[in-house]
Amino acid sequence: MTYQETIDFMFSQLPMYHRIGAAAYKADIQPTVDMMAALGNPEKRFRSIHVAGTNGKGSVSHFLASILQEAGYKVGLYTSPHLVDFRERIRINGDMIPEQAVTDFVESHRLMFNDLGLSFFEMTVGLAFDYFAREKVDIAVVEVGMGGRLDSTNVITPLLSIITNIGLDHTQFLGDTLEKIAGEKAGIIKDGVPVVIGETQPETTPVFLAAAAANHAPITFADQHYVVDDISRYTEELTGEYQKHNIATVLEAVEVLKKTSDFSIQTSDLQRGLARVVTNTHLHGRWQTIGEAPLTICETAHNAPGIDSMLGKLATMPFRSLHVIYGCVNDKDYSKILSHLHTEFTRLGKPFDWRFSQPSVPRGLPVADLQAAAATLGIEGEVYANVKDAIAAARSVADPADLVLVTGSIFLVADALA
Repeated sequence: MTYQETIDFMFSQLPMYHRIGAAAYKADIQPTVDMMAALGNPEKRFRSIHVAGTNGKGSVSHFLASILQEAGYKVGLYTSPHLVDFRERIRINGDMIPEQAVTDFVESHRLMFNDLGLSFFEMTVGLAFDYFAREKVDIAVVEVGMGGRLDSTNVITPLLSIITNIGLDHTQFLGDTLEKIAGEKAGIIKDGVPVVIGETQPETTPVFLAAAAANHAPITFADQHYVVDDISRYTEELTGEYQKHNIATVLEAVEVLKKTSDFSIQTSDLQRGLARVVTNTHLHGRWQTIGEAPLTICETAHNAPGIDSMLGKLATMPFRSLHVIYGCVNDKDYSKILSHLHTEFTRLGKPFDWRFSQPSVPRGLPVADLQAAAATLGIEGEVYANVKDAIAAARSVADPADLVLVTGSIFLVADALA
């Protein structure tokens, strides 16, 4: 198989939640356990940090990988979803897994995948953990895909567990209250393994305290020890307001890791790791500039907490007019999101307009449906066949002092970056 044939096989034969939605979700970790046994349990052959949460888990994972890399360690990083290239999900010291390694793994284990009926995500976790074990990483930072308790990544026993925060997202799978969702994410807490919670929330704190006590796991809350007021003191590569919470979580996580393991991380490693996170790990899509004059930004804000953080950042930006390019997937409450965004954009007190496009994944909401939903809310927006055309149209009419914002689905941002 060529690499492209391998990728085509993975996408077509093995369901991927981020592309097709609920049909790919499996509330069962046993297939992953069986796969790991068939692979010789690679998850037991490297040390790890496990990161869950509704928002921020990707950024926290990248920050930690960057810091450990600056400290001189060989660092694996597993994240999801990818934006442009599948191999973004699996990196060592910032470098994506080689195409040949992907092809060899799939060819070697294709029969096993079929026998176990593995999903796209389960197989990708197997690929990542096998690669990290073979390459003998010093440590791997592993981001949870969804939830925690039943997520395929939850076969690891890490040195440290991290839960960034809890918000109402994926409620059809994880529960319809913050307490229920916290219960699912608390499933990554392991016996005796320290856990860092990023944000103290009244609804979720009792859930985490109970889970930590049941597992004899030392627990700390990052926001009770660190408050970050000025992001620019730490990094100028990621500037979204929500990074304040993520950086505080990372600071606490590093302190706990230093106290409970033999990893040596100097203050200079921490500073360089935060400052060079994009350079070191190639993180994309978080308030990322893709054009100047007019400033053109991509932001993967796709749920309520992420959207509110984006709006907070937007309120600090100096611009003349705002040109919004929006698209989403079909299982989001897009009418509610559109209404909220429109209200908040109006409050900015500056001119703004809408352009709609459809993310290029099967879950992408047809742009005609999005436009119709917007119209019922009194929102007018032009429709474009793809985000490239939408961006070109917005930039062609924008003043150099304007701001073009591409937001909504992570896959719309992926299309923009591609």
